[in-house]
Amino acid sequence: MEQPDPGSIMYRSAGPSRTAEGVAAFRALESMLPEQDRICYDPYAIRFTSPARLASVVAHADTRFPGLRNTIVARVRFFDDTIKEAAQNGLEQLVIMGAGYDTRAYRIDELKENMRVFEIDRPGIQEIKKAKIRDIFGRLPDNVVYVAVDFEIQDFGQRLFECGYSHKKKTLFVMEGLIMYLTLPAIDAMLSFIVKNSGPGSAILFDCSGKTGSHDSMTRKKLEDHTAQSGEPIRFFLPEEGAEAFLVQRGFSQVRTVTCDECRQLYFQGKNNDRNLSRSSSFMYAIVE
Repeated sequence: MEQPDPGSIMYRSAGPSRTAEGVAAFRALESMLPEQDRICYDPYAIRFTSPARLASVVAHADTRFPGLRNTIVARVRFFDDTIKEAAQNGLEQLVIMGAGYDTRAYRIDELKENMRVFEIDRPGIQEIKKAKIRDIFGRLPDNVVYVAVDFEIQDFGQRLFECGYSHKKKTLFVMEGLIMYLTLPAIDAMLSFIVKNSGPGSAILFDCSGKTGSHDSMTRKKLEDHTAQSGEPIRFFLPEEGAEAFLVQRGFSQVRTVTCDECRQLYFQGKNNDRNLSRSSSFMYAIVE
């Protein structure tokens, strides 16, 4: 059996997450561009990789998965913009599921003071994350709650309640680069909890791919094979009926789907117009009914 490549951005173990490091590397490289040229900005991303590894991690991804990096930085920007808008319109809690090396709680001004942010991920990843945050800021912020959980084998809702989550508050649940790695029963349990245990106006924000209809099916297949070999197989694709039907059946409404073409119109103009984008992934936002 082929062994996982320790240098791969998708390799995960009980220690550092190569997936999370790869996404941080993409954010870091984008943040080094001039302000007028970059799609997203994260001044802390470089602290979750190393300058020595940055070029090799990015080159590995660009060679094997053309367009993936640009799609991910567009995802970061779209999620950032959506979270900022929610925070300006009555959001009371933010729950980041599969938080990895997400830095939004530390770099988005609207989240830094009165917003309670719950970061959920596996215990090993969280310990590394907290050590990095202490190195950067000298301490852990008071408004961030770290919830250690494995979505496939633990009740994340129970852990959220134990950590101070309120089911009465308007909440945004962010699942960036997460649900494709979960089984359908785990996803259904997650969405069921959100529908039954969140305040009026609560919403979900996530990304996912469809199994069919992609213009870059070869790249998608390579990514599937690669993640499977690395011990983190892609387990879920949106069904053929699409995100809206899938979410409406599970208690959500006002579903918005942002495609690759829409991302290009939103963010990739001027000198960025020629950047290659992966066309298999979409971003979804929906309100709890």
